[in-house]
Amino acid sequence: MLSFVSRFLSTVLRGALRGLLRAWLLVVPLVIVLSLIRWGQLAYFWPAGYTASAADVATVLGQGFRFDLKVSAIAGFLLLVALPWVPVRVYRRVLAMLAVVFVLLSLVNLHYFGFYKTPIDSLVFGVVEDDTLAVFRTIWHDFPVVGTIALWLALSVGAVALHRWVTARANPDVLLQSRHWAGKLLVIVVAFFALLFAGKGTLRQMALQRQHLTVTTSQFLNDMVPNGVIALKYAWDSRGQSQNLQNPLVVLKALGFDSAQAAADVLGLPHGSEAEVHAALIAHEALPPDAPKKNLVFFLMESFSAEPMLYHAPKFDVLGRLAPTLDKACHFSNFDSAQPGTHPSLEAILFSSPITPLTLGDVGRKPIPWAIPKVVKDAGYQTLFVTSARSGWRDLNRVLAVQGFDEVIDANNLKEAYPDATLGIWGVWDSYVFKYVSKRLAAQPKDKPLFVFVLTSSNHPPYDLPADYHRVPRDMALWKGETSADTLLLNLDTYHYATDLLGAFVQDVQKGPHKSDTIIAATGDHNVRSFGVYAEAQRRYLLRQVPFLIWEEGLNCGTQQALPASHRDMFSTLLPLAGVAGPYVNAGRNLLRPASDKPDPINAPRAMFFTGEVRSAQGMWQLGNKDSFVCTSAQKPAADCQFNAQDDQQERARFGLLDWHVRDSLKK
Repeated sequence: MLSFVSRFLSTVLRGALRGLLRAWLLVVPLVIVLSLIRWGQLAYFWPAGYTASAADVATVLGQGFRFDLKVSAIAGFLLLVALPWVPVRVYRRVLAMLAVVFVLLSLVNLHYFGFYKTPIDSLVFGVVEDDTLAVFRTIWHDFPVVGTIALWLALSVGAVALHRWVTARANPDVLLQSRHWAGKLLVIVVAFFALLFAGKGTLRQMALQRQHLTVTTSQFLNDMVPNGVIALKYAWDSRGQSQNLQNPLVVLKALGFDSAQAAADVLGLPHGSEAEVHAALIAHEALPPDAPKKNLVFFLMESFSAEPMLYHAPKFDVLGRLAPTLDKACHFSNFDSAQPGTHPSLEAILFSSPITPLTLGDVGRKPIPWAIPKVVKDAGYQTLFVTSARSGWRDLNRVLAVQGFDEVIDANNLKEAYPDATLGIWGVWDSYVFKYVSKRLAAQPKDKPLFVFVLTSSNHPPYDLPADYHRVPRDMALWKGETSADTLLLNLDTYHYATDLLGAFVQDVQKGPHKSDTIIAATGDHNVRSFGVYAEAQRRYLLRQVPFLIWEEGLNCGTQQALPASHRDMFSTLLPLAGVAGPYVNAGRNLLRPASDKPDPINAPRAMFFTGEVRSAQGMWQLGNKDSFVCTSAQKPAADCQFNAQDDQQERARFGLLDWHVRDSLKK
């Protein structure tokens, strides 16, 4: 009996030791190859002229190493049950599979950063939610696919080869052949807890989490910390949170508020009950009873970035026929998008929602009471959504019809209306959108105001243009931005194509019969991908910037055109101007009103990015994270530029209430 027990314990100890040693021998090559990719990513995207201290770079590389160790150790830990018993050939295949997956995700993260200027986030799931074929065609056209595949295979093979080399040098069989149980037990205990703490990422403090990705004041450097595995994990977590509306307080509590009433109190809103808070969010000043209802034509322009407008000149024409209309426009030039992608920005604008994707499931198939098209339709307007893309993208054809649009016109409808139109990767050329909207506006009865929401698509990778478009020569010495993107010149051409069409439309309306009864507004869905990574603090404010333009005859533009603002402010500005009241959400402030000369948390001049980033006149930061604050401004930052805790508290309250309003109102 004692002999059996002894053999059993020996077998268990030997198996446990084999498993732990194999786990650690998995970890080493994975950590090394992930760290190599990070070093390469940092060098590949390092902007010309950008400087950072050696200490900051070392901090980023060190923190990145900890995350590499974390994900690799977790993989080894999860495999502990199987590793002691599988044959060597299976064990090697497991290592090869892990290497292939880890390397692939980190290379995807590298190119994702190059495109979106951020590590992998929830937008990555658009690969399956968008037109997947079009996405892959764009990837093939715009990215070094063959070279990336070659690098993927080389690094994966290198990880396997390194594993074999380390295994040969470590010679784990020596330990396994030892007959002394005490030695085996000691190694097991040490190896097990070392693996456990490696997976935690620290010995004493809380486990490495998302907040530990911020280790310097440079967002560019911080974005180099996550590997592809951990970035995808956090993206999945964010997506799961956005899809589950059952806990209305989840984001409010994460932002430091126990209830909606507590957040409303910070903003000076009525807060006697949750019902009062909901009512306060959709309460508006009464409009004059004789306020006329005007046609409202709103353009959400694909990749309509603010930066090229800064450099527009006769020898650097990026605006075409839009340029001469600007002296008649209210141009809000210090303006940010709500999200980094088209569909998330569309949802943020139409539904005042920081939660995205919001409408891909059941929520999108039931009317949202405060949806902009529904509010406008209920005010007596005919509502029309027009896009040069295909409306089956993200189920827009179904969702938008439910949310208040009388008609949804897309590339297929435009192809039918204009047989000469050609269907490309994303749809038809934008020129057909402008033709169609002009035709509909001209035919609109005077007694029925028209609301048109236009989504363009041509200024999008792969940056193709119609065969008859004549590219405009430019003196690139006048471009003061970054020049590292291979697609910069092509992107400037498609940018000019779109802005020129917009300018022609504005000019036609201003000369036509609807000049006095039509408001035109335009903004971009997000910044252009190829205009830089904005690593320098003094340029960081440009990261999210898009223009916001309003044209109306005799319009007084007010005093806020140069103050920080964002997408959340647009329809709080446009709907009163158009004579529309109703239960739309006060997501932002009315930019046509005079700036308040007293502290006013509701109308404070700040811009909000709906991933949790805020910008004031002095700098920008992540909500609740004072260490992320960086001084950045179109003007020289003030000498006392620093994180303002009150600004942060108020914006946490605003963001939290917008999230709560959606969750609490739409929960099942």
